[in-house]
Amino acid sequence: MTDEFKIERISESNFNDFVYLIEKLAEYEKLEPPDDEAKVRLKRDGLSEDPKYEAYLGFLNGKPIGYIIFFFTYSSFLAMPTLYLEDILILEEYRRKGFGEKLFNFCVKQAQLRECGRMEWCVLTWNEPAIKFYEKIGASRLNWFFYRLTKEEFMK
Repeated sequence: MTDEFKIERISESNFNDFVYLIEKLAEYEKLEPPDDEAKVRLKRDGLSEDPKYEAYLGFLNGKPIGYIIFFFTYSSFLAMPTLYLEDILILEEYRRKGFGEKLFNFCVKQAQLRECGRMEWCVLTWNEPAIKFYEKIGASRLNWFFYRLTKEEFMK
């Protein structure tokens, strides 16, 4: 029997699978997972008429094994949209089997279909397998610093 890998957009019916996979990414990245209020916002923001992000699940023989989440920004210099890949995850036992590459290539295809000028994402400095993958596909490491203000900080 041949394994079947399918990519599906998140929906009401698979939303709990999506949240489970986000929790697995938080565990891998040593971060706090979304709390109950964040899960409500994730559902509202991803499943509304005008979603703030798009997310897709990767299923292997019907089992959810990974996900991607992305949204669009805009490049004033290119005068084109940018696809920003927020998260990509394949469960540990399914890594190094090509499924992450399939999800990533799905993102690339979305960027092409939507006439983006580029794709961008971040990677944790200690995530060597991801860094090697991105370098293997020809992605460039930028000489930029990323900054963040939390909601608490910008509400001061």
